Amino acid sequence: MSWLVGTSGWQYRDWRDVLYPKGVPQRLWLEHYAGQFGTVENNNSFYRLPPRETFESWAGRTPDGFVMAVKASRYLTHIRRLKDPAEPVQRLLDAATGLGDRLGPVLVQLPPTWKGDPELLDGCLAEFGRRGPRGLRVAVEMRHESCWTDEIRQVLTARGAALVWSDRGGSPQAPLWPTADWGYLRFHEGTAQPWPRYHPATLRAWVRRLAEGWPDQAGAGEADVYVYFNNDPGGAAIHDAVGFAAAARRAGHQVSRTPDEVPVTAE
Repeated sequence: MSWLVGTSGWQYRDWRDVLYPKGVPQRLWLEHYAGQFGTVENNNSFYRLPPRETFESWAGRTPDGFVMAVKASRYLTHIRRLKDPAEPVQRLLDAATGLGDRLGPVLVQLPPTWKGDPELLDGCLAEFGRRGPRGLRVAVEMRHESCWTDEIRQVLTARGAALVWSDRGGSPQAPLWPTADWGYLRFHEGTAQPWPRYHPATLRAWVRRLAEGWPDQAGAGEADVYVYFNNDPGGAAIHDAVGFAAAARRAGHQVSRTPDEVPVTAE
């Protein structure tokens, strides 16, 4: 699969005339999105976990090879704060595995106030390993400076979990540790105009960082790296995902399906 590039979500009204032409009804936006991009990060599951039937429906509405990353429920990350993870992890997986072979990584985004606790983190990742399907990938986004310790890094590495690399304002928001043989990068907000777009030079810099973090292994091909743009206002994520994918291809990397250019131009 190599580098999988998409956006965080697909249902944004101001994406009409950017990704969705006027003639495409909102109930068909997922199908239209999946015809343009090969992957998406599902943020809805963070706010309210849909039933398994909804995940099964999403699987049926997307083509073979499509990958949906799923953000873990805030009940696990922000309310429980990783304590007693067995029940919320099981509930999440009971629903999300309805995606079948469309299921990509689970994103565990911890609150900005969560202070690094290796024991809690290890216990949570152990539940995903115990209860999830074989080969399930888990990416962890941490945002408090207390998390940048050798102990935290060792837990992630031992469990094969990817530390999420993230960007806000053109700067990395976490150490660039490759803690697994695959990666996960999130773009939150750029500084270009119109806001919150990214400067092309920033996107090119991230292409280089990813290539350095997961260099091409002779005979083994490139590692899988999931790249999602969360700067959705005004369709910025669409523009930047297209721009990033183009920059990655020019640098010689294999990239999942993306438009060659922004599909729709508003009149």
